[in-house]
Amino acid sequence: MTGVTSCPEQGLQAVIFDCDGVLVDTEPLHYQAFQKVLAPLGLGHDYARYLEHFVGFDDRDAFIHAFKEAGRELSADSLDRLIEAKSAALGELIRQGAPSFPGVVELVEELMDRGVPMAVASGALRHEVDAFVSSLGLDAVFRVIVAANDVKKSKPDPETYLLAIERLRPACGSKPLDPLNCIAIEDTPAGIRSAKSAGLAVVAVTNSFAATELSGADKVIGSLSDLNFQAMVKLLDARRQEKR
Repeated sequence: MTGVTSCPEQGLQAVIFDCDGVLVDTEPLHYQAFQKVLAPLGLGHDYARYLEHFVGFDDRDAFIHAFKEAGRELSADSLDRLIEAKSAALGELIRQGAPSFPGVVELVEELMDRGVPMAVASGALRHEVDAFVSSLGLDAVFRVIVAANDVKKSKPDPETYLLAIERLRPACGSKPLDPLNCIAIEDTPAGIRSAKSAGLAVVAVTNSFAATELSGADKVIGSLSDLNFQAMVKLLDARRQEKR
């Protein structure tokens, strides 16, 4: 990888990756960490229910949802303690190894070689995202990381992606960074809505949901091995034609 990035005036200006379920196969790890905290409280659930109801939430909203479903009160102090306990449990699991998906490193390397700035926009906590990115050896790749700690409203609200775009702008210097020239890579309906609401094109990968549930994306693929720089440029070109 060259390590040199720039921001073209048109074409593909930037790519923003979700982390969980896109860069790293973390959903099973998040599920195990949540269960370690929720099960002793009588709020445990199976993995199928986790995928159906909790994927796409940040930790805060996931715990709020679990307690609301059970009709139980959750104070702000208790929520903070639960988030801390879940984070500690996840940290133990990450130290045992966090698996990635096929095509991730290859795509990131191609974008680096093409000089495309990249960012991460995640609903996970910052130290968790840092650990996941580090596990892939991609610490120096991402110009910007926006995590749950950085926003007031999590996905599907657009705040995460809007902040990522704002923080990427210095990478473009005097050239304007237009969300219409940027692509988000997502794996959840909530993530798709967040990125689309921020004005980005979205490529969705079926790592966590079936293609039928990701129909809000501009393009749905089965693996990042099926995606490359030229395909993303073509996607943006087609999107611009549609808007004319």
